[in-house]
Amino acid sequence: MAACAGLMAVKAIRNSAKAIIIAGGHLLAIKQYDVEGDYYTLPGGGQQPGETLVGALQRECLEELGVGVKVGPLRHIREYIGANHEFADEDADAHQVEFMFECALLADPFGAEPLLPDEGQVGVAWLPLIELGAYRIYPKELRAALACGIDPYARIYLGDIN
Repeated sequence: MAACAGLMAVKAIRNSAKAIIIAGGHLLAIKQYDVEGDYYTLPGGGQQPGETLVGALQRECLEELGVGVKVGPLRHIREYIGANHEFADEDADAHQVEFMFECALLADPFGAEPLLPDEGQVGVAWLPLIELGAYRIYPKELRAALACGIDPYARIYLGDIN
């Protein structure tokens, strides 16, 4: 056991399901706020024990958007190992794998109330695809990957990115 004494303790790897929702040349995103200002993430969140990724995504979208989604094909997988990125001071022990699915809304989210918004969530926003580069969106790779919409031939595994 002495050989392992120098290893940093890391929380369990967390699975997360995310929704890529595009309509009318816009990406639906969760608007959040921190000390640097507004930033955006895809709707979705952590998978609970006994829950499928699709079930987690449907639940999370109801919680964050107030409307359901039809879950389509898996489009991207992202790993996030906190110690390797700019927020290492806050979440060095984080390791998350995100499964990003193409989704369609089952209802118009305009006027819908989130059932259980994420901490820091201040709203939802439709971001123009051609202007994604102007927004602080995580993971950052999405700005280029989705600039022209969903490419069904794009690489799936994005790697350990922020």
